[in-house]
Amino acid sequence: MKFSENWLRHHVPTTASRDELAATLTAIGLEVEEVTALGESLDGVFVAQIVSAEKHPEADRLQVCQVDTGNGTVQIVCGAPNARAGLKAPLATVGANLPGGIAIKAAKLRGVESFGMLCSAKELGVDPDASGLLELAADAPIGAPLAQYLGLPDATIEIKLTPNRADCFSVRGIAYDVAAAMGSEVRAFEATPVAAQSDATMAVQLQAGARVPRFVGRVIDGVDANVSTPAWMAERLRRSGVRPISFLVDVTQYVMLELGQPMHAFDKDTLEGAVVVRPARAGEELKLLDGRTVALDEEFLVVADSRGGDGARAVALGGIMGGFDTRVTDATRNVFLEAAHWVPSAIIGRSRKLGMHTDAGHRFERGVDPELPRIAVEYATKLILDIAGGSTGPVIEAVLPEHLQAPQPIVLRRTRLARVLGLHVADAEVERILRALGLGVENLADAWRVTPPSRRFDLAIEEDLVEEIARIHGYDVIPTTLPAGAARLVAPSETRVDESTARRHFASRDFLEAVNYAFVDADLLTKWGLTDGGVPLANPLSAELGVMRTALLPGLVAALARNAARQQPRVRLFEVGNVFRANGTDAPIETTRIAAVACGDAAAEQWAATARPVGFHDIKGDLESLAALAGAALEFRPSQPVWAHPGRSADVYRDGVKLGWIGQLHPRLQRALELDVDVVAFELDFAPLFSRAVPRAGSLSRFPSVRRDLAFVVPEAVQWNAISDAVKRAAGPSLRDLVLFDRYQGKGVEAGFKSLAMGLILQDESRTLTDRDVDSAVASVTTALQQEYGAAIRS
Repeated sequence: MKFSENWLRHHVPTTASRDELAATLTAIGLEVEEVTALGESLDGVFVAQIVSAEKHPEADRLQVCQVDTGNGTVQIVCGAPNARAGLKAPLATVGANLPGGIAIKAAKLRGVESFGMLCSAKELGVDPDASGLLELAADAPIGAPLAQYLGLPDATIEIKLTPNRADCFSVRGIAYDVAAAMGSEVRAFEATPVAAQSDATMAVQLQAGARVPRFVGRVIDGVDANVSTPAWMAERLRRSGVRPISFLVDVTQYVMLELGQPMHAFDKDTLEGAVVVRPARAGEELKLLDGRTVALDEEFLVVADSRGGDGARAVALGGIMGGFDTRVTDATRNVFLEAAHWVPSAIIGRSRKLGMHTDAGHRFERGVDPELPRIAVEYATKLILDIAGGSTGPVIEAVLPEHLQAPQPIVLRRTRLARVLGLHVADAEVERILRALGLGVENLADAWRVTPPSRRFDLAIEEDLVEEIARIHGYDVIPTTLPAGAARLVAPSETRVDESTARRHFASRDFLEAVNYAFVDADLLTKWGLTDGGVPLANPLSAELGVMRTALLPGLVAALARNAARQQPRVRLFEVGNVFRANGTDAPIETTRIAAVACGDAAAEQWAATARPVGFHDIKGDLESLAALAGAALEFRPSQPVWAHPGRSADVYRDGVKLGWIGQLHPRLQRALELDVDVVAFELDFAPLFSRAVPRAGSLSRFPSVRRDLAFVVPEAVQWNAISDAVKRAAGPSLRDLVLFDRYQGKGVEAGFKSLAMGLILQDESRTLTDRDVDSAVASVTTALQQEYGAAIRS
């Protein structure tokens, strides 16, 4: 928000210096980004008029001008392209010192004497425009000091606003904060209703429901659209970053900057029938003021007239920009003024969707006082009548009161205020601050009942009022007291492996840690077949980050792909992070997982070993080393999710509980992801993988162990995990370890079968095992494998 310092002081009288004013604005949360001084040294600069302009006899680009100063005529040699007879412009007389250190002296230019200088806006330090002389209005008084005429010296102040302070997108809104901080009062604003001078009116229909609950308009006939914008208005606009265009347009801009209510002026003669506020139709097109033609949909709102039927023709894009065909021009004589309340939800994102940004849209997206439209129309009417004349009709107001909520009182407790701020603020000071901000205050026994004005819809709860007291009273006076008490030290749990230990271990296995966004592209999850349980974001950072991730692997593989595309043939990444799954109307279920991906060679390039690609058993070894941190024994059971390579993937179990998946990505998925390398990966739930029992000391058996080696012929389809489970159940508690030391297929073994040779290590803690004990255990194992899997001792 950019505004004129003098304009602000007009609304809130204060003797504070410019530096003090800027410091105060920043201190109360309206951060000042830039202060630009204007017209600081203009003594000796007056309003003058060029009487004649003749070509310089010795220079094609210079003119010899006779200039009326109000106290006589002086000769000025001027090179400005717009110098002409009749033009009123600033004249720096001999002896004047302009901003930038320019001293004005009498001089000869190509043999012709010049007694002063006609000035551009840039030379005066009031505007960056240096294209020609600063053209003054035809009614500018000749001989008047320029500073007095233009309201100088002044300064342009630019502040950075947070989204919640939409009320400060106007000079009066800022004035309330300044008045409260500096112990002043905002001058009363006179918006006296202008009596209707005719019965000129237009029918207005609201068809957008709660999105536009108020629309105010007024017809003004017989306006002189060619009248010049008064200097005081034009200068305030320029110093607020708005270049004057024409009087009728400038009035609407001026009212918006002063009060905060965007407005629009239609050429009434271009409108037909009733004015209808409605949602746009799919495919509807509208030519805007800037000449662009935009295609709309039902999300947009439009102001329409009834050419071709009720509400048939869109003439303005609601809350954003007016239409080209109904704009005011120099030929306009009859005007229809419009000011409406467009709710933020109906405007947010619409400008961005069209690739544009307007002052009106910027304000409506953040919220505008719903009570302002009528005040703005009355104020704009008065300005137009005073400057351009005309005859006014009655104010037209269409309103849906059920969609306009009155501000609700908020109770501010004295004890709550003192407890939150950590200091006592006198009751009189609290009441002064609240009233200076324009809030209604009713004193109760132990609290205040505060009613915010309609422009402060950001004030809704008690803490909002506490914040207002804090920022106006001064953050610098709030004591910086450190909290008392001691932090309780908690010993790390021995029942789980912490994340930092897991990260260090994986880093030692030659993996790099990746940190990806918790948001992913919905299309990416579709490629993986992981759309079930996805949580879409209501307001994503971008379309590519629109869904909360349901797994770590999609993002991790995408990171691997980016590295592989940048000539990194061997990539090994891991990530510890949270995944999210929808839980009906409740908050999403959040789970911590660990995942890893690898491609390229199994080992870094070296001379001592032959290069080979990384495979399933490599990543399985990395996972088992990780599980060993918790003493976990993992089981691998064949599986084939949609993203997995057939026959090269498995589900991972611990103590019968499924933890996740390990394996190679499906070639079809790799093609969809544009990967030219094979990728092996795993992803498991973190907590069950790294839970562990508290270590307990135990005695070692003093008795010898016995080993018996057995070879069984079993069907090819029987997995070792199943054989192992059966052996452990059958052998009983004396089995200390089971080792698979050979797998054979070939001569002597029937086709479709395999020979598995295993070693059973038996031991008892209380005695030495006898041959009978060992033979009994072996017999139990043999019987169990024969009955369950049709195994037979290999002969």
